[in-house]
Formats: sequence, C-alpha cells, structure tokens
Amino acid sequence: MSRAEQRGRDGYYLSQSKVVVQQLRRGIASAGMLAPHLQKSMRDYLNLNRHHVAYRGRRRGRQSGREVLCELKEQARLRTLDGTEQPFSGLAWDRLVPPRPLEQLWGQGSKFKSCAVVTSAGAILNSSLGREIDSHEAVLRFNAAPTEGYENDVGNKTTIRIINSQILARPRHRFTTSSLYKGMTLVAWDPAPYSVDLPRWYRNPDYDLFTPYEERRRLHPTQPFYILHPKFIWQLWDVIQGNTQENIQPNPPSSGFIDYGKAKKKGIYTILNLRKYYLSHMDQKHGGESRKNNIHSCVVFPPLVLFSYDIDPVAIPGIPAGGLEGAVSS
Repeated sequence: MSRAEQRGRDGYYLSQSKVVVQQLRRGIASAGMLAPHLQKSMRDYLNLNRHHVAYRGRRRGRQSGREVLCELKEQARLRTLDGTEQPFSGLAWDRLVPPRPLEQLWGQGSKFKSCAVVTSAGAILNSSLGREIDSHEAVLRFNAAPTEGYENDVGNKTTIRIINSQILARPRHRFTTSSLYKGMTLVAWDPAPYSVDLPRWYRNPDYDLFTPYEERRRLHPTQPFYILHPKFIWQLWDVIQGNTQENIQPNPPSSGFIDYGKAKKKGIYTILNLRKYYLSHMDQKHGGESRKNNIHSCVVFPPLVLFSYDIDPVAIPGIPAGGLEGAVSS
C-alpha cells in the first residue's frame, strides 16, 4: 500500500470513528460501518458459507440487553460432550469425560459472586489492573493469552480458560507441556457443521482437538476439561442472527462470546480505542481467507455486545463514565 493510500485510509477511519461509536451506543451495528474494501471481503466470506449454514429462524425487532440475555439463557443451554452420542459413545467417552458436568462443577445452580472476563487485547497493557482482576472470585481467560510477565496488568489468577481447537492442535502452543493450561478448568471448542453432524465433525474437525483431548484426560484425569457441544455453539449463533437484521458471518461465535451467565456480577477488562481498533485490528485481519472470517464478528459485533448486553455492573477500564465518545483518541 502506498503512503497516499494509507493516508487516505487513516483519514477515512478518523472521520468515521465518532459516528460509529455513537451508533454502537444506540445498539446499531451494520456492515455499512466498515470500509469499502472490508465490506467486499465480508460479502465474499458470507457467500463462501463453509459451515453450510441455513438459518430458518425469525428475525426479531430490536430487544433490550436484558431481553437478549434472557433469550440466550433460554435458547442456548450450556452443553458439553458427555460421551453418550455417537461416535463418542462407541469410543467409551462416557468414561473419559469428567464425571461432573461443567454447569455443576461449582455446585448445582451455583454462581460466582463476581467474575473477571479478561480479553486477549493488547490494549490492557500498562493498565495496572492485575490486583483488581485477581480480586474477583473467578477469572476467565481465552486461548493462549499469557499472564507470566504481565501480572501487574492482567493478574495471574485463572479459574477457567476457553480455548479453540487451534490451541490443542498447533505445536507452537505446546498444549501438552505449557504451564499456561495447568491448574484450571479448560473448555475447548471447534467449529462443526451447522447441521451438528457429530460423526462428520469427528472425522473432519477444523483442527484435531479430539486426540489431544483424549491424551490430556488420560494424563491428567483430575483436571476438569470439557469440549463444548456444537449444538450449544450454534444455538448461540442462532440467537445472534435472530437479533440482527442483516446477515452475520456464517461462522460460530468467537471464544470471547461463548462465556455468559456464570457470575452474578461481571467485569469485562479491555480498552476499546475505536480508532486503533479499526486501524490495527481490521487491517491486520484483512487478507487471506483465514483472516477474512473475523471481519464481521470480531470488528462489528463485540462492541455491540459490550454496549448493549451489559445488564450487570460491568467495568471497562479506559472508557470514561460519561460515555464512549471520550474514549476515541485522535
């Protein structure tokens, strides 16, 4: 990209940033907020539809954050693989998975008094929030987000770590040996076909999470380790699509959206600087099929979730109490 093109793109984002923030505050998210080249990338990915999604549900009018959260809890009940369905029942997974279901791990119907949801965003660096994060009863982290060396900013306590299948399958993550995945509850997931064809998914996962899962369960049988049931993940997607008038990407929600409802009070620790978010996150994601699939869900939807669904007290350091417009820097 030439310097002139880069200056033009920077100017576009700067001119749009405050308008976008104001729209997000009203719960409005649209592909029209994206730069033209990203709108094209999004259209291309929607047409690809690699998970063969065929949504037949109804589209609702705009609901309040509380109504959407209630719908999520009613329509997308937490579920993990329990080894009772084929092909897993034929592989004796009923004896491999933890004996206590994930939703009962801390007691029947129990909820944490407070939970810190720590995003993987680099924007939390130099925040000095580590002590506050660790003060919560439970701390939730995602994928390979580190704590060692960053304790002052992100803390070092981890209760649950939600990981995608790449973490288990790719050698660079050292899943079997790294201390990053020890001493906590692990919850893994992998995108399955929208039809939730379990035998087909087992034969051809996005990344092979089944072999590392079996190995770890045999080596560390006392560590709570679960795989989310694809039906639960796609039910989340259905609720999202049902509350969005335009088509969202036909891909399961990201790790960060999978968590909800396990705490009475939840603190979301991230900093949303919209100009930097657009310039660094969107442009870095642009290019290559594996990057394009993040454009709509990662760029448009999480801010909408943060701004519309925060019905419990939510702490978002770096965003002034007077409104998100003040968080946009020039």
